[in-house]
Amino acid sequence: MKIVIIDTKCSNLFSVKTILKRLGCNPKITNNPDIILKANKLFLPGVGTAFTAMQQLEKTNLVQLIKNCTQPILGICLGMQLFGSISEENDNIKTLGIINTPVIRIKYKKLSVPHMGWNNIIFLKKHPLFHGIKNNHFFYFAHSYIMKLTQSTIAYTKYGELFSAAIAYKNFLGVQFHPEKSSAPGKQLLKNFLEM
Repeated sequence: MKIVIIDTKCSNLFSVKTILKRLGCNPKITNNPDIILKANKLFLPGVGTAFTAMQQLEKTNLVQLIKNCTQPILGICLGMQLFGSISEENDNIKTLGIINTPVIRIKYKKLSVPHMGWNNIIFLKKHPLFHGIKNNHFFYFAHSYIMKLTQSTIAYTKYGELFSAAIAYKNFLGVQFHPEKSSAPGKQLLKNFLEM
């Protein structure tokens, strides 16, 4: 199986690559369109700003390619947020627009931002991504922006307010948390994605 991690120049690329290697894969980090198109599974990780990530995707001519891809693609943290329509960051920067939902800053004043740490997620829909994972399990989060609940939400969590912890739309899947930092359940989720 050809596994590709799309190179967004973000800092979690190698931690995703490391856990995938532990699962027996030989993933390639690249922004080469030909290699991306030939992949069986794609990962779009991200840590940092939507502005920087979108700038990188535009610079390497990957925006339309990602929007048109037909193979399963998993967006992780910022990668999931890029699937939205816009991000409030940098005065509503335009993102990939795969899901017609904006990404907004966490505004709950009684809690610190960024949201960092372990939170439980609640399944809204049965999905192969969650095979072998108990409902209400804890995953590791590190983010300042959220996607509210949408028709594409398959799991949610609460940090002051409810927001999407995982989404699924056609071949586009996303998780707001970091499965690569979420111990056994995170490893299981990645395994599930690879086996879908």
